[in-house]
Amino acid sequence: MIHSGRHFLQIPGPTNVPDRILRAMNRPVIDHRGPEFATLASEILENIRSIFQTAGRVVIYPASGSGAWEAAIVNTLSAGDRVLLFETGHFSQQWRQVAERFALEVIYVPGNWRRGVSTQELTARLSLDERHSFKAVMVVHNETSTGVTSNIAEIRQAINQVKHPALLFVDTISSLASTDYRHDEWEVDVTIAGSQKGLMLPPGLSFNAISEKALSASKLAKLPRSYWDWDDMLSANRKGSFPFTPATGLLYGLREALRMLEEESLPNVFRRHERHAKATRAALQTWGLEIVCENPREYSSSVTGAFMPDGHDADRLRQIILDNFDMSLGAGLSKLAGKVFRIGHLGSFNDLMLAGTLSGIEMGLGLAEVPHKQGGVTSALQSLTESKTESTSNR
Repeated sequence: MIHSGRHFLQIPGPTNVPDRILRAMNRPVIDHRGPEFATLASEILENIRSIFQTAGRVVIYPASGSGAWEAAIVNTLSAGDRVLLFETGHFSQQWRQVAERFALEVIYVPGNWRRGVSTQELTARLSLDERHSFKAVMVVHNETSTGVTSNIAEIRQAINQVKHPALLFVDTISSLASTDYRHDEWEVDVTIAGSQKGLMLPPGLSFNAISEKALSASKLAKLPRSYWDWDDMLSANRKGSFPFTPATGLLYGLREALRMLEEESLPNVFRRHERHAKATRAALQTWGLEIVCENPREYSSSVTGAFMPDGHDADRLRQIILDNFDMSLGAGLSKLAGKVFRIGHLGSFNDLMLAGTLSGIEMGLGLAEVPHKQGGVTSALQSLTESKTESTSNR
């Protein structure tokens, strides 16, 4: 089927790349050892820190978020180290596999994929660890596969209450620049991120924000590292350079993305994402579809997952919507495959784009003969209008 207009990419990443960023990337390749590149790199390395809300160091790799996870592990840990990892969804499983391949002893705390990290369970596990055998606590801030957000401030508070020295690793791949995140204030040791979601770029860049405690740990870590070595990266970065060929085009795009986020301001970016998430949930609740996240305190601002009614296949619904309306929705992953569809509402996104997204879903539910109540789009529009009115009156 031939479609006119633009494709609606409503998966929870990669997200839509704004024309402004595409234009910024449409430049000739320059000498990555020359003065023009040094100026570009120095500007980016300085300004990226505000997105993590850190005064510390941030390193950038040409890689996906998985590369940033590997960098966090190999720079801070040694084979045989015990780490505590909480099951919150597909991506916590993936990080478990990465850790185990590096011969770490992973204590994987089971979860139901509908709730975030339990601080009570965290406190209990760490309280029993009197010998401080756990070298790191690993959590996913926003679980992309489920739309559940864990409370990092409370996690840090729990670690501090029992006076445990474990490093804290946090995956912000689908929350950075979409949801309030404070690397320094929450005493995160390594924050992991990628370019293709809230930063509005194509895939290809990954990030580690690094605490002084993590840097100290890297001096004792014994896992082999070469490409991912923080020391090599930080040494080159001081001169506005990289120890290998950087992704120059993506860095031009990143500079523009940082400018766009600064212009809107992070608080406004976070409020925009919250508005769109709330309106999305209003539509789902009116349709009568069950939201994957069980706890309203843990609702994601960047992605919402919804269960299909019994006897109906989420992938069939997604295919019908793609075929008829040229819109892509996120698939259910791992044990949620076929049971869940995911709506991405992050990055370069506005009210009318959300209205179009939800309209496509409502029409798709009808074509797929999925039992639902009418009026989901109307509920979302009402939510958007009310929140806009409240915002205007509070100025």
